[in-house]
Amino acid sequence: MLKVLIVDDEPWVLEGLRTMVDWERFGFEVCGEALNGPDALRMAERLKPDLVLTDIHIPVFNGLELITRLNQSMVKPPRFVILSGYDDFQYARTALRQRVDQYLLKPIDDEEIEALLSRISLMIHNEIASNLERQKKQAMIVGNLINRLIQGEDDEDIQLMAANLMNIPTDAELLGILIDPPSAAALLQQHLKDYFPCELAGCFQDSADRFGLILQSAFLSRDSLTAGVNRLQQDLAEQLQEPVAVMVSERMSGALSLKDIYLQTLEMWKLKYRREKGGVFFNSDFRNSSKELSIDQETFTELLEKVKAGDIQAIEPCVRDIFMFYTQHLFSVEAVQAGIAHLEMTLCRLITERNGETAGMMNQHHEEFGNLGELGDYFRLGSYVSGLCRRAAVYLAELQEANEGNTIYNVIQYVDLEFRNKLQLQELARQFHMNSAYLGQVFRKETGRSFCEYLNHKRIEAAKGLLKRTELKISDVAAQVGFSNTDYFIDKFKRIVGVLPSVYKNSNNCKQR
Repeated sequence: MLKVLIVDDEPWVLEGLRTMVDWERFGFEVCGEALNGPDALRMAERLKPDLVLTDIHIPVFNGLELITRLNQSMVKPPRFVILSGYDDFQYARTALRQRVDQYLLKPIDDEEIEALLSRISLMIHNEIASNLERQKKQAMIVGNLINRLIQGEDDEDIQLMAANLMNIPTDAELLGILIDPPSAAALLQQHLKDYFPCELAGCFQDSADRFGLILQSAFLSRDSLTAGVNRLQQDLAEQLQEPVAVMVSERMSGALSLKDIYLQTLEMWKLKYRREKGGVFFNSDFRNSSKELSIDQETFTELLEKVKAGDIQAIEPCVRDIFMFYTQHLFSVEAVQAGIAHLEMTLCRLITERNGETAGMMNQHHEEFGNLGELGDYFRLGSYVSGLCRRAAVYLAELQEANEGNTIYNVIQYVDLEFRNKLQLQELARQFHMNSAYLGQVFRKETGRSFCEYLNHKRIEAAKGLLKRTELKISDVAAQVGFSNTDYFIDKFKRIVGVLPSVYKNSNNCKQR
């Protein structure tokens, strides 16, 4: 339930608001009531309500001062609704500049407050969902940044960003740990400090969703490291009831070493995990003396373009050409696997950038084609790449369509909030990076009205409320809801409502007498 704090210097008003409004129906519960500014300030900071409903005239300091102080003192201030008499109307309008969502004129109309609570409840839930999504995207950004470094990008800005995000000095001593199977990630993320309480610098998931850790190792002894990774491996194997492999790199210096750290652990996975399955493997315990010819990533450039374009039919021939090239130049299976691993990372990055989720896609792909490290010949590796690229092409196309839907939703939300201001379709199209003609088409498809029709209906609905509850002149009402021309407002009002604004206003006045 969302929490609401009610502030008014009249006890009977507090009692009425608490008992006569069906808060639970709109997902709220009254968490507190206050009669003055200081009490309200203390209660809000302690209870952290989602919504504060406050009168303007309260003792010690007024409602606007309360809002200002809460906005300054709270990391996440609540939403605010102002209660005011008609005499405070102009005064209350200034509150709309301070995270105030609405003001209600006393005496409060039941229908008006219910409509308001319904709207604010939706806004708060959308904000909560947006914050969670933002945190998820932030985690994706961090993981993507580390992935860029382990793939070999050596741009100084990226190194500095990584060092800042992981809170490590640029020359810090680091080591890496890679953990397989991918299902270990869900268990690990909440309990990492149980194994490495002071040294953890960052974590990531690679293209195969293997979980990776970066540790600051300057003050981490070999015995402590060995004890930690052994306990980690044993606990995971017991909980997952399947073999778990933990690969530990050598100690290196600075964020620029992340690529070499990762490649060490990946090489151990290829050499040890495939044959021995579970266990703890230290790179310092063995060296791979063989030199492998590396795959030039430009080999996959054309294939990636086919995937991004959604050209499913061209993927298979493109993959055949790539593997014919491998055969002619006698690349080893391990070198091809490393090249495909880089291709996987690139595809996963493209999907993540479009707000997609890679774990499910990769799990489905592995169920159908097997894990990359277990494929020991060109034929199975070729099928693996073809299947992966077809799956990624379809998913990327779906994400593009979904993102277009999200964009029009954001446009409509923006219009709903800013309809009182001057809005033009061309300007909105530029703001949301869309073609204006296309935006007009999808706006009508989504709302059932053209942009101008939708905007005028929003403004007229707001005008009806002002005509019903205030003594403002028709011209002032027109200006407040976004019409710069009073005659145009009157004409649109009559077309939509069926009567002139003056007739509507007088009929409502008669009902109230």
